[in-house]
Amino acid sequence: MTGVFIFDGKSSREFGLYISGSGTFNAPQRDIETIEIPGRNGTLTIDKKRFKNISIPYPAFIREKFRAYTDAAREWLLADAGYRRLEDSYHPNEYRMARFTGPLDFDTRVLNRSGECTLYFDCAPQRFLKMGEIPHTVMKTGDFINPTAFEAKPLFRAYGTSGTLTVGNTVMEISEINEYVDIDCDTQNAYKGIENCNDKVTSEFPTFMAGKTGIKISGGITKVIVIPRWWTI
Repeated sequence: MTGVFIFDGKSSREFGLYISGSGTFNAPQRDIETIEIPGRNGTLTIDKKRFKNISIPYPAFIREKFRAYTDAAREWLLADAGYRRLEDSYHPNEYRMARFTGPLDFDTRVLNRSGECTLYFDCAPQRFLKMGEIPHTVMKTGDFINPTAFEAKPLFRAYGTSGTLTVGNTVMEISEINEYVDIDCDTQNAYKGIENCNDKVTSEFPTFMAGKTGIKISGGITKVIVIPRWWTI
């Protein structure tokens, strides 16, 4: 079935570019180290508790206005070498963080009026669930159900003055909140805008394990907005 992808907020349809999704169902490789020990049968495996990036191929084609569309698509795809949001019509409830570094090589057809190629995106291993982008407000207590088997690293925004945020068994003491503070459990940073607030937070950064995790706030914290960031592979 012919589909489209959306990269950095723009649809491939805008560039006359359509795809096949045959390569989008692959999974990343777990990062492990294997060690052979003399005198010991078998291989010792050390799990580094992470997944490697994955290359996602999109067989693609342009059927008309080939020159104009390819010029525009080249600028769109190669303008930035960093990670950008990638979605496609085969996985409407998910997105990836990906980068396109080229090449962009078309095999032309019919007097250079159309062409085909394969686009390769270097993707972070996670397939993030769009439902994990929905913010949830906790006024006193709340429960979160992680729908996947993978540990999620949420984003919290705590409002108030100072107090305690308890997530599962992790207790975070937050001091001197100036209106609000953002706590990013992925980057392990606390901040308000460009202001670093790491010295206002004590304890480890909590995560949402598979299943249910309870949240409780106390002290001068009036509410916490939670973006859970569910993901799978």
